[in-house]
Amino acid sequence: MYFEIKDLHVHYRAIHALKGISLTVQKGEIVALIGGNGAGKSSTLNSISGLVQTSGGSIIYQDEELIGLGTDIIVQKGIVQVPEGRHIFPKMTVQENLEMGAFLNNNKASVNRDMENIFQLFPRLKERRNQPGGTLSGGEQQMLAIARGLMGHPDLMLLDEPSMGLSPILVEQIFDIIFDINQRGTSILLVEQNAQMALAIADRGYVLETGEIVLNGTGEELMNDPKVQAAYLGGESEEEKRNKGEYYF
Repeated sequence: MYFEIKDLHVHYRAIHALKGISLTVQKGEIVALIGGNGAGKSSTLNSISGLVQTSGGSIIYQDEELIGLGTDIIVQKGIVQVPEGRHIFPKMTVQENLEMGAFLNNNKASVNRDMENIFQLFPRLKERRNQPGGTLSGGEQQMLAIARGLMGHPDLMLLDEPSMGLSPILVEQIFDIIFDINQRGTSILLVEQNAQMALAIADRGYVLETGEIVLNGTGEELMNDPKVQAAYLGGESEEEKRNKGEYYF
């Protein structure tokens, strides 16, 4: 198994944030984790990255247990998280932000080659390479956050709410970029409130509610699931359909 979470529990004092969730990511997949606010999506990613303490279960990456390892070791093993809210370095230039993403690489020539590859994927960032990150638009900052993560050569990228706060046009651009990154060989675990966009590009998905996985399937299966449609895709609930007489027995 490439990546697997088994019976994962996380507590924040008396709050049981994750209640024994299990999920897998196969190499080369995009796997979406969808759910409402407070469902435990970010806690899942932060557990993988070693940013929060777990209280039970396992996180296995390429046959190795990650729980108990430091975040720096997890990054070295090829897992990089792009956090919610971008968290770029606002006073640093675009280029300096990208260089920070390559902190594990001491070969300057290699870093420069990686940066040129990044600029091919994100031409807008190339135009702004000497501009402070804090002066970029919201969409450009999200591109920079993703690009900085890619500078670490991740094999598995954890994306936390990449579309948050962006206009619909920029959301489409970001998801096109995510799909392109995956096609270039990076596996992706995508946490996203925009369920429609996430499931449209996902190979598989999981629905997380109050710390528990309640549904899973292919992206298409979840898109067509009435419960998912009612809760996350703007569809009608089962009760609403019955009230309108759209059920026939």
